[in-house]
Amino acid sequence: MKPTRRTVLLAAGAAALTPALPAAAATPRAGAATPPYAAYWYPDSLPAGSPGPGITWRSLKAWRAADDPDLAFNAASVPLAPRFTPTPANTTARSGQARVQALVSFGPTSANPSQGSATADSYALTHWAYVDELVFWGGSSGEGLILAPNAPVVDAAHRHGVPVLGNIFLPPTAYGGQLQWTRDLVRKDASGHYPLAAQLVAVAAAYGFDGWFVNAETGGGNTALGTAMLGFVQELKSLAAARGQRVTWYDAMTVNGTVSWQGALNSQNQAFFQAADDMFVDFRWSASTLAASGTKADQLGRGRYQLWAGVDVESNGSDSSVNWDAIVPSGKPHIASIGLYRPEWTRNHLPADQRAPADFHAADDRFWTGRSLDPSRPDAGDPWRAPAVSVADRSTVSALPFASVFNTGHGLRWYEEGAVVSDVPWNHLGVQDRLPSRRWVVRTAGERPTVAFDFADAWRGGSSVLVDGALGQPVVLDLYATRLPIGVNSVAELTFRTDAGAVNAELAVATAEPAGAGAAPPYTYLPVNPVPGGVGGKRGAPGVRVQSVNGWQTATIPLTGLSGTGPHTLRALGVRLTAVGGGPVRWRLGGLAVHDAVTTPAAPTGARVTAASGGDLRLAWTAAPGPVRHYTVHRRLPDGTRRFLGATGQRAWFLTGQHAEQGETAARFEVRAVGELYNASTAATITHPW
Repeated sequence: MKPTRRTVLLAAGAAALTPALPAAAATPRAGAATPPYAAYWYPDSLPAGSPGPGITWRSLKAWRAADDPDLAFNAASVPLAPRFTPTPANTTARSGQARVQALVSFGPTSANPSQGSATADSYALTHWAYVDELVFWGGSSGEGLILAPNAPVVDAAHRHGVPVLGNIFLPPTAYGGQLQWTRDLVRKDASGHYPLAAQLVAVAAAYGFDGWFVNAETGGGNTALGTAMLGFVQELKSLAAARGQRVTWYDAMTVNGTVSWQGALNSQNQAFFQAADDMFVDFRWSASTLAASGTKADQLGRGRYQLWAGVDVESNGSDSSVNWDAIVPSGKPHIASIGLYRPEWTRNHLPADQRAPADFHAADDRFWTGRSLDPSRPDAGDPWRAPAVSVADRSTVSALPFASVFNTGHGLRWYEEGAVVSDVPWNHLGVQDRLPSRRWVVRTAGERPTVAFDFADAWRGGSSVLVDGALGQPVVLDLYATRLPIGVNSVAELTFRTDAGAVNAELAVATAEPAGAGAAPPYTYLPVNPVPGGVGGKRGAPGVRVQSVNGWQTATIPLTGLSGTGPHTLRALGVRLTAVGGGPVRWRLGGLAVHDAVTTPAAPTGARVTAASGGDLRLAWTAAPGPVRHYTVHRRLPDGTRRFLGATGQRAWFLTGQHAEQGETAARFEVRAVGELYNASTAATITHPW
């Protein structure tokens, strides 16, 4: 293995991030309000000596959910969403063939915040539509080897239908690996079972993620150890399958117990592939070994697309040289699936002073979409074959109510209804919206404007969609492929603002699929721009109501004409923009929703302080009944105003640096449940005496 691929795994103690969005424990006690972090373990025995600063050595064998003080912070709240494959955006992207796996290190092994941090500089993955499996990569000999994904990552992935695997990393001896840790993992009990296989399944069930990636790279083993590892993987897979979990094997250890990366599916690792759901084929593959591997997988009745062909992008990202025709040839059926190792290069390669959210998303769009930055128009001359060129995107937008405020999961500020309620930079992937999968498909006979997530202003959350440029001809922006059932009471809501120029906006809706791959949806265009008149707002097109708040306009558009006398399925959503009077325009999209009725969520209950030490507090509450998008936490100040403190999908929160305001004897905190349509419940109140 090349040392560059181990950089993140070797540090015995990386610098801790400052949590801004965490919380939960047992009963309040002085000195107990510590920040929660993502969990990590050794199988059983611990290293010699003492852990470095900020590192806690733990044994997986000793773990119990009831004794886990950070479980409420780390347990995912979003179930894995079903997804569907719409008609592909271009003629080269295929469904039912190659899939994409991503091995991502979202932070250090230790001190990786459970619920975000006070910076916008984070790897906010948004191109979930092309990902089929995410591995929460990491682990090191000095910190821990088994990583449970933290809740924000799992919630964002699940919202987009992507399963997330924890990582089991048994390091090479050159990087501190000890064969004892491998033996600990595969040790049997007196009944002949593998107790740590059951522990791993229990961890994934308690934390709400989807299984394990097994990466055994510690050399020095023998056939007996190889046989024990095979039995362990078989039992792990059996137990995992019973809980709806999965297991992926990394091509490293062979059946004789030695570590010898094959770069192929062959007799040395076939038994492990057969025992698991999938296998990551090490980077040593060639065109011939990959072709033979695909053939062998088919012959075994497993299927070639259960092999992830490793593509190392840690060092060069979209500048990497890859033999794409060996994996996803453009003129023939795909050979295997794609295993992207460390795509967070899109953030990490940027200089520290060029990691603003907009800089990161520009690099990330280039990586996933390609040089054209439009998946409907792939650049055939682009040496980087982006996933959007070969792999059909997927969507989870299939049930009402549906809403998005285009929140990417990080931002420079937090907005509510167009007003800044916190000017603290933040990241928390768990509050990320379901985002447009095809970024950005722009259809126009004229010059293409720039379309991007923008962080200078937002309707809610931290970002909006900005269309910027001269609109010489009407521009249609595809937003969502959907399967939304609509009836006589269905309406759409579009929230937007014009910052420069004059724009006539229309909602683009389609109730049928495009004629074929790469074709535009058969849109109907519904006017939304307001005209003077109406009671309590403005009047737009017939039946359209428009409300204005803080310079943003929200148009409510009946979909009755589309549903007719019976139910229909909404297949696509977009907008059409036409400049009025010429000149450049800047137009923002802040929100989009489709629903029948609006219901207000119930409030959470049992809100309480579970630990306190000075100005550091752990809060917890009982979940509100019914569906909840996330919870918000505010502080009610003595003058009656509210201070926004954060949002999370979990039922716990960590606060740091709180102090008494002038004349205040007790702090008052408020927790609200926020529904799918961003309407909030009444508050559950917590009073904490100083």
